[in-house]
Amino acid sequence: MFRDLIYDLDDLDGYSIEPDMLLDVPFVPTDEAVIEAMLNLGEVGPKDLLYDLGSGDGRILITAARDRETRGVGVEIDPQRISDAMEDAGHFRVEFLVDFIEDDIFTADFSNATVVTLYLLDSINVQLRPRILGELRPGTRVISHAFNMGDWKADERLELGGVSIYKWIVPAQVAGIWEWDGLNDQRYRIELQQKYQEIAGSAWLADEAAELNSATLTGNRLELEIQGNTFTLIFENNELQSVLEDE
Repeated sequence: MFRDLIYDLDDLDGYSIEPDMLLDVPFVPTDEAVIEAMLNLGEVGPKDLLYDLGSGDGRILITAARDRETRGVGVEIDPQRISDAMEDAGHFRVEFLVDFIEDDIFTADFSNATVVTLYLLDSINVQLRPRILGELRPGTRVISHAFNMGDWKADERLELGGVSIYKWIVPAQVAGIWEWDGLNDQRYRIELQQKYQEIAGSAWLADEAAELNSATLTGNRLELEIQGNTFTLIFENNELQSVLEDE
């Protein structure tokens, strides 16, 4: 049912769009096996809200709705692709789960997504990166078919038939100085530096320098090991909270 219209990346003469439109990426449909791999990597399920940026004929969202009962929103600038997507959604009887909006991926609001899928270009991903990091909630999964995010390293990557599929988990912004009391009633203090999900820093215990053995950030969850003691901190309301310490 999906329309397998593939446009040459170097020749857009056959691409029917309005004269005043500027399309950053030509429409190239995603293979069904790749879609399944993307949805599996993103752990997409019925509780998610999936946004597909540059959704084309909507096949990623329609597949997620049909097979996983996932709600979805497609952002697409070409009205013909939106028309095709709406028709296909009706064919598969998932039109109540998906919506398609005609908008620019650089200005559309996708901040309430729990998962975002992309099949764009490296350069477009990099342009979107500040919005992804600044507007999406920590823990949101971002899945990209074939193209990376520049120096933001993927949390996971898989290969399927020679094609890479990337997964990032949007990290909380935890850089700064944080303090809390441990189970031994001693005061812990950490000073963290951050580049995407990569964390470095220093630690103190009762005002004495301590060894920060490891720091792992996954979404809004920060796991630390300080001189053999393990802590789990959750970033909420712009601060690290819910300190759990393994005795």
